Amino acid sequence: MKTIIKTRTGILAIMILTASLWRLIFASNHTPLHDFTPIGAMALFGGCYFSDKWKAYLVPLLTLWLTDLVLNYIYMHQFVLFYDGFAWTYGAFALMVLVGTFIKKVNVRNVVLAGVVTALLHYVITDFGTWLDGRMYPLTWQGFTACYVAALPYLQKMLFANLMFGGLMFGAFEWAQKKYTVLAA
Repeated sequence: MKTIIKTRTGILAIMILTASLWRLIFASNHTPLHDFTPIGAMALFGGCYFSDKWKAYLVPLLTLWLTDLVLNYIYMHQFVLFYDGFAWTYGAFALMVLVGTFIKKVNVRNVVLAGVVTALLHYVITDFGTWLDGRMYPLTWQGFTACYVAALPYLQKMLFANLMFGGLMFGAFEWAQKKYTVLAA
């Protein structure tokens, strides 16, 4: 039984780490895919499939943090442990994992619904943090609405990425569980 758990946990972690490579490869602002990342799907996937909830949070959050460290070093030429807005972003990400824990039956409808909900959660929470920071937008109703309007393209990319990467990750693991019973919970 312990081997089954270790194998399943290892495969889940490898799938999340592999998905995070997309983020590292396409992070440059010189590509149209720079904000089209699997982070939402990684959170949902971890929340859904890890039986130990601490792993469900640790693996996706740690993966996000490690890729943030790499990207901050590559593009800002700084080693930044925690950037401005970190708490808002990681709080939203933790809630995305939580949404994944509510997926009891993996099917297209549930994965699509979770992908939409998590995109909206990310949009509402992180952009509220951006507005509340007060450096980019004034702390007025006009600043509030300007912040959310400016973030609509990011919401769209997050939504489409959640659906595409969620479909790939959930579909691949569901297929793998049927083919390799050692991966089944």
